[in-house]
Amino acid sequence: MNTGMMVPFVKWAGGKRQMLEQLTLRMPDEYGIYYEPFVGGGALALYLEPERAFLNDINRELVHTYTEIRDHLDTILVLLDTMDKVTCTKEYYYEMRSRYNEKLRLQDYDTEMAALFIYLNKHCFNGLYRVNTQGQFNVPWNQKQQVRSMDMENIKRISAFLKSVTITCQDFEASLKGIKKGDFVYFDSPYAPLNPASFDSYTKEGFAEEEHRRLAGLFRRLTDEGVYCMLTNHNTELIRELYDGFLIEEIDVRRAINSDPKKRTGKEVIIRNYGEAVKDAEHGE
Repeated sequence: MNTGMMVPFVKWAGGKRQMLEQLTLRMPDEYGIYYEPFVGGGALALYLEPERAFLNDINRELVHTYTEIRDHLDTILVLLDTMDKVTCTKEYYYEMRSRYNEKLRLQDYDTEMAALFIYLNKHCFNGLYRVNTQGQFNVPWNQKQQVRSMDMENIKRISAFLKSVTITCQDFEASLKGIKKGDFVYFDSPYAPLNPASFDSYTKEGFAEEEHRRLAGLFRRLTDEGVYCMLTNHNTELIRELYDGFLIEEIDVRRAINSDPKKRTGKEVIIRNYGEAVKDAEHGE
């Protein structure tokens, strides 16, 4: 475990930067390999800098950007610097978005695509990553003309860290195929909807209720195998039902990526199959 100076290079829905203190308090004292099947922005992994890590996400474009940062950082830095020298007007943003979407259409997964992915994340509304039914990125401009797309020292550190990391793009269960007793897995899984009736909107992202149930089954099997498991999600009846019998602690959070400021506060749960409740955890069980 290092100094925790690295921060995510992208803003990502469900990002855990604000929960790092709560999460690190609940890490096992010792563990083997670090696994994260839903890495997203990777806040916890970047903070901990584990010596051995397997990071995975189902979003191909995100995983491609991680691998390009690892393998072709110098080219990414040049491309981002070139983009940042141009004032990000509405016209320029949509020009870059169209260029990115053309690469998606052609399946042209090159270094420029990764640079555009980072650029658009910093200049789009609320840092969202959303595609339409045709698979085209459709998030509008955030109306900020002068925003740096990168922190050069941060992204250099991330690149160096990733050189010792295995990065994959596959189903969460498949990504844990080699996990062993004593290893640690952090499940930053897609959120279960606060309103069960809204599950339809989540199925478009590929994580319906049945996926949450499959994940809970995996959590229990890994528990039987002696793997340290920690999971975060919304504090919902479904989540509490699925993880009944495990240590569940409720945490206050801000949901900064929500477009409605009134919905930017709420409760999440941290669920573990090891350890004891942290004394200052609010409403812990």
